[in-house]
Amino acid sequence: MIQIRSAAAAAVVLALVQGLSGCVVAPPGPRAVVVHPVVVAPAYASPGPGWVWVQHPRYGWGWRHADHGWHHGWRD
Repeated sequence: MIQIRSAAAAAVVLALVQGLSGCVVAPPGPRAVVVHPVVVAPAYASPGPGWVWVQHPRYGWGWRHADHGWHHGWRD
């Protein structure tokens, strides 16, 4: 057994023992997030053959043609 000869040393040892004997609470791990794709129905009929309904990164959903680009003149 360790003998402590001064009150100051006893206080330091007691503080260390109390400080190091506490519970450790770990934060919860990351939760799985389920992402569901969202498809928006066309607001109007296709402008013609070759147009596909796709999502524009800035403007949202719209009609796009491989040769003519976006129906309302949107830029990529």
